[in-house]
Amino acid sequence: MAIIYQKFHSLEAEKKERIINAALNEFARNGYEKASTNEIVEEAGISKGSLFNYFNSKKELYLFLLDYVAEMIEKIYAQVDWNETDFFERMRQMGLVKFRVYKKFPQAFDFLKALANEDAAEVKCEIKKIGEDLIASGLERGYQNIDWSKFREDIDREKMINIINWTMLGFAELYRNKVDSFGDVGVEVLSESDEYFDILKRCFYKKGER
Repeated sequence: MAIIYQKFHSLEAEKKERIINAALNEFARNGYEKASTNEIVEEAGISKGSLFNYFNSKKELYLFLLDYVAEMIEKIYAQVDWNETDFFERMRQMGLVKFRVYKKFPQAFDFLKALANEDAAEVKCEIKKIGEDLIASGLERGYQNIDWSKFREDIDREKMINIINWTMLGFAELYRNKVDSFGDVGVEVLSESDEYFDILKRCFYKKGER
């Protein structure tokens, strides 16, 4: 983190969590321009002066939160077994890890979901960059160390990967739109994603590998 957040990081963990969650909730509910720092400090139980002692501006707080949700994504990647070479088994594993992190940090992912509809000019460039970085990083890591010998050789690999990516991203978007908060995501998302993985496996794996 940048040195400008030093005072904030010196706070006790419980107070930091209150401030972060209050800010995530407010920006997720109302967007960048309409978000109220008064609401944030009230929900966090701190003074407005304290908030701006930790962050010089509303924008600086927002950019801090962008970094924070990126760290949540890293928490997911850190728990994945990258030695698993079967693509769909790895995707199942990642789905389970995501589910656990969603339930533990729902505010972070509610904020992340809201970024898709954020068009405030003051933060648009930063949102675009982090969105592109997260998607690119996720897709790149997802295909690292994969056993491609299991896949059919009579289908163009690039097109096959595109179809798999579109399916997974579309499924994720479908579920995001079904819930008001990631805290409401139920365990049924895991079994439903497995059904899609099984279909994709039958389409793209060789017969003996399905």
